[in-house]
Amino acid sequence: MTRFRIGEAAGLLGVSADTVRRWIDAEKLVAVRDQAGHRVVEGEALAAFVREQHAAADPASETSSARNRLRGIVTAVAKDGVMAQVDLQAGPFRVVSLMSREAVDELDLRVGSVAVAVIKSTTVVVETASPGRRTA
Repeated sequence: MTRFRIGEAAGLLGVSADTVRRWIDAEKLVAVRDQAGHRVVEGEALAAFVREQHAAADPASETSSARNRLRGIVTAVAKDGVMAQVDLQAGPFRVVSLMSREAVDELDLRVGSVAVAVIKSTTVVVETASPGRRTA
């Protein structure tokens, strides 16, 4: 069974270890003690917590077939005559979108505004988890 230390769970969720501890203390997230007495979160419990949080925070996903929605803050907007590049920081993830300048203007996207990146793709690229080690 996969178990995550509080810091590892926090990294996966894009929050601080203190936030994970507060969720555990508030009984929103279940933790158990390992052999050394440290609190750990079982993988299945963490996955269930993420599913519950996603369902509660993203009612729009009920009306869209796109399941990958990342809410974040716009960190850069570069526009030329026809196209624009918008950079969004969503937790630990940087998302870059290329779109028409007209779309950026209509959405009033500017540095500091909140936006949601909706990702729908049939291609997923898998990279190595650490230098020198390959995954398939």
